[in-house]
Amino acid sequence: MEHLSDPLFLILGNLDFHINFAVSDYTDYFLYGYVKDANVLGQIQNYWNNFVKTGQIWAMLIGIIIGYMFKGLTSYG
Repeated sequence: MEHLSDPLFLILGNLDFHINFAVSDYTDYFLYGYVKDANVLGQIQNYWNNFVKTGQIWAMLIGIIIGYMFKGLTSYG
């Protein structure tokens, strides 16, 4: 059987390349415990402020309300 027509080779052919590529990209972060910014609470505060400032919180609240109403209309009992 020719090597290129083997279905397993087509699926797993370049798997070693992808694994090595993925690990080499994140070696500094995962293997050595590299921490870029240790201010976790500050990051959460920045993300929350951005969430509120961009109006995404209103979209979330409206989605929860509409979803709850839709659940009430489509459930039996």
